[in-house]
Amino acid sequence: MSYNLKTPEDVLGAIKDNKIQRIDLRFTDLPGRWRHFSTPPTAFDLQSFARGLKFDGPSIRWVENIQGNDVFVIPDPASAFLDPFSEMPTLMLTCNVQDPVSGQRCACDPRHIAQKAEAYLEASRIGDTANFGLSLEGIVFNDARNDYSANCHHNNEADAAETNCSAWRAGAGQGHMLHDAGYFPPPPLDALQAVRAEIVAILEKIGIKVDISHYEDATGNRGAIDMRFAALTRMADNLMVCKYVIKKVARQRGMTATFMPQALFANQGAGMHVHQSIWQGERPLFAGDGYAGSSALMRHYFAGLLEHAPALLAICTPGASSRFASGFEVPVNLGYLQRHHSTACCVPMHRPDPKAKRVEFLCPDPSCNPYLAFAAMLMAGIDGFDNRLYNIDPDEPIENLANAQKVAIPPPAPGSLESLDALQADHAFLLKGGVFTPDVIETYLSHKRAR
Repeated sequence: MSYNLKTPEDVLGAIKDNKIQRIDLRFTDLPGRWRHFSTPPTAFDLQSFARGLKFDGPSIRWVENIQGNDVFVIPDPASAFLDPFSEMPTLMLTCNVQDPVSGQRCACDPRHIAQKAEAYLEASRIGDTANFGLSLEGIVFNDARNDYSANCHHNNEADAAETNCSAWRAGAGQGHMLHDAGYFPPPPLDALQAVRAEIVAILEKIGIKVDISHYEDATGNRGAIDMRFAALTRMADNLMVCKYVIKKVARQRGMTATFMPQALFANQGAGMHVHQSIWQGERPLFAGDGYAGSSALMRHYFAGLLEHAPALLAICTPGASSRFASGFEVPVNLGYLQRHHSTACCVPMHRPDPKAKRVEFLCPDPSCNPYLAFAAMLMAGIDGFDNRLYNIDPDEPIENLANAQKVAIPPPAPGSLESLDALQADHAFLLKGGVFTPDVIETYLSHKRAR
């Protein structure tokens, strides 16, 4: 299912050799939704990679700001893979978005923003690669229903086999119900083992490496998949593909997958731990002899994330959520500790190998636009280095949570507008190198405030 393609000629060869009947072109809008359109191979040639393929998208977020609304998508040959769910052989390609008049990349194209962040890192000479890895959480419901009928008020119902709410349904949980503290239960308590196994198998065939998958702490079919690190833009691509695979596998089994940060009342929500490191060639730059084996660069990077955390939440946790509440194993303190997930940042302690040394940012959730979120995190970390920030004294390790900074993380819910206000007040670090532009920030804020 995966292809190791690098050039347009490679893609055209794969289309011919594999008798591809449909080409599916994917791109991401500003809020982070995958969009697509398809074309037959007869309408796809080398010029498709040079000029792109035109579409008219007046209702797509960010396209609405482009005069005329016509834009072009430019396929990325390295992103090609065979769609594992299509009835006919379909090649999927992730695309960049280009303005047809100027011939330039669209400033509001999230993938372009991610690529500019990578270029800015290299230009800064701090390092040449930002690697990102993910622990992606989600919930798979056995049944989910939405009622938006004209003669009925909005009503949602969801049911998962292990939850207490399934007790009314005969044979639903068969007595195997989790009451929190549900980390790593084996079957039959873990009713999603086969579902996750299928998801992981498909991801591996596509070419996305998975380290582990497991049941998460909750009472409603909540699981996690840890994806192997990749460069920033590629990792954002992988996340979009992973969410697609999870939703499709669930759908084929008559289930519904969601990445809502708080899908069940008074229960654990879906988070996304983001692991980050900077490299120079094959040399990891976050390993050193400081706190928890960190380098000065790593501690500055931590400080940048913490300094800009309120603004980052507007991008990294964009939806209404009660995840940031004490008692739900989410970061409620601005600080960093080794091996502790009650602070916004953590130093994972996996093995002494310098290549394993990394920053873990625990605030994001999978409803974010990964291209924007990863780019924003990298820019915050670079800003921490540029300004030699230290939010925590690097010479005084904090092993006792009571000594951590007790600064509450503002809730990201649009109803409070706190994180949006923070982003409006603090986004100069995102504008460096033209990575984000003022128009992008304003469009993003306007969209979120209007919802």
